[in-house]
Amino acid sequence: MPISEPARMNPAKKNEEEFPLPLAGFTGTPEEIERQWFEQVYRGRGDSMKQLTWRAVLMGSVLGAILSLTNLYIGLKSGWGMGVAITACILSFAIWTTFVKIGLAKVPMTILENNCMQSCASSAGYSTGGTLVSAFAAFILLNGHALPLPLTFAWVFFLAILGVTMAIPMKKQMINIEQLRFPSGVAAAETLRALHSHGQKGMRAAKALGIAGAIAAIDNFIHDGFAVIPKLAAFSSDTLCTKFSAFLFGPTWVGRTVMFSWEPIFIASGAIMGMRVCLSILLGSFACWMMYVPALQNAGLIKATGGFRECVQWTLWPGVSCMVFASLLNFILQWRISLRAFLDLGKMFSPKSKTPTEMEAIETPMTWFAAGQFISLVALALLAHASFGMPYWQSALAVVLSFALALVACRITGETDTTPIGPLGKVTQLTFGALSPGNMNVNLMAANITAGAAGSSADLLTDLKSGYLLGANPRKQFLAQFAGIFIGTVVSVFAFTLIVNKPEVIGSDQFPAPAAQTWAAVAQALSKGFEALAPAKIWSIAIGGAVGIVFAILPVIFPKQEKYLPSASGFGLAWIFQWYYGVLFFMGAVIGWWWQKKSPAKSEEFLFPVASGVMAGGALMGVAIIFWQNGPEMWRKFFGH
Repeated sequence: MPISEPARMNPAKKNEEEFPLPLAGFTGTPEEIERQWFEQVYRGRGDSMKQLTWRAVLMGSVLGAILSLTNLYIGLKSGWGMGVAITACILSFAIWTTFVKIGLAKVPMTILENNCMQSCASSAGYSTGGTLVSAFAAFILLNGHALPLPLTFAWVFFLAILGVTMAIPMKKQMINIEQLRFPSGVAAAETLRALHSHGQKGMRAAKALGIAGAIAAIDNFIHDGFAVIPKLAAFSSDTLCTKFSAFLFGPTWVGRTVMFSWEPIFIASGAIMGMRVCLSILLGSFACWMMYVPALQNAGLIKATGGFRECVQWTLWPGVSCMVFASLLNFILQWRISLRAFLDLGKMFSPKSKTPTEMEAIETPMTWFAAGQFISLVALALLAHASFGMPYWQSALAVVLSFALALVACRITGETDTTPIGPLGKVTQLTFGALSPGNMNVNLMAANITAGAAGSSADLLTDLKSGYLLGANPRKQFLAQFAGIFIGTVVSVFAFTLIVNKPEVIGSDQFPAPAAQTWAAVAQALSKGFEALAPAKIWSIAIGGAVGIVFAILPVIFPKQEKYLPSASGFGLAWIFQWYYGVLFFMGAVIGWWWQKKSPAKSEEFLFPVASGVMAGGALMGVAIIFWQNGPEMWRKFFGH
């Protein structure tokens, strides 16, 4: 039903609190659905309210750049990445509300300005960094050196353009017509609406985030910062935990990473991830580091004093196998979703003669899709050919395959809120393992194209979903997302190069880089053949794959008990980082569960802001300490003196 005429005549007066989000969607023909959205949601909001402004883009770029550092740090440590949209919304709202109070700004941001801001921040903070902690870090593991800095910049930038523009034809079908849920997009829209409807609630959340971040930063300075100051090194929490662990467990178990560590960012991560995944990580940690590793040491395959770097060369095979087999089987079990995604192709590119002219004026034009795909294809083909000798036709095939798999990834994200970047990358690795056997770099970077494009596309559609619910102009929101690519590329690549200043950093105790270990292991196995592996590793792969298949099938057999069944991704991931990470994740899950049971209202309001603040504050301090510790060497590396 169209909105009332008074509301149209005076759109600026509409109170966000009185505006219900159209979560139920609309019905009718595609043209009727789009007309209902235009009349009831967009008109009076997106056609009159400020959206794509310089302050929104600048704020989104700054927040995205800062949060990209946290994702790099956490990604290199745990293999996980956190969405930055909701954190950016809370911070932006608090900052501009404060600016208005002290007179630095005349008016706060509108809800649609903040929506453009979170799209820009999400692009800068998430879309550009994921490929660095996976494919690029895996390249370092396999080759012993990083790609040249200009080449890394170019790869990351054009991959982001490929993924962002790839989502353009998908938006109309998946969001406008089918109205897929995209749960994280709904959560971002609900957060923005709550912030702008109840300002005090937003300020409380921002205050909680800031306090938690400051405490976590101080704590991490005591943990890592004291360690680099000779007079304080003996008092760092890292040193004290190491001494306590050596006393409690003994050197043999400590060498197997069975020890205590104090890193609150992983406790906070556990609170967000929930009990099922974290309990699976804990079980995987016990199975790997307290059963599998001792068995290999007793068999003489691993030295008793080998430490994490030597142990993980064995443990990664069953862990990766568990995750890959489970992911691919889940992917196959979702064949109906995949089939619907491919059936959408005809609808996406069908003529739009019946589409209202008003809708055409605000949707992102298909010419932008064509331009982005062509430019990215040419650039990536030239880069791959010059760097790895990859034939141009293989680069073209990788881009075509990327579109097909990104189509599937976006639909799965829309329906389940999970983007299957891992299994989609493995599909490409398997394909190029057959097309270009023995070439690990071609295998790796071809899969990088697929995973990077799929991740960026799904991220953009999630942001566009929040804009759709709020009545935003999709073309302006796309431009905000596109703008974030530039600052995200610069900050992410520079930070990655400075943090990973030597190959030994990847796979170290400080940065286990589980995602990179996974990608490198698959590329290595496909290039050399499984027969080149030790028999114990082959058996480990077989057993790990069998466990992953069982974990994937159990929710299908017992759907009502799914929340009590183990997670294959959590169980497998535990085999690629230290034992104590499992303990920290589980502690966080228990704290989050207890808080939700004891005080549901308080936990709903503060759990995510507090956890996000701890992760951001601790990670930023960790990055700052690395820069401080390696500053002179970094200066010489970049400026040559």
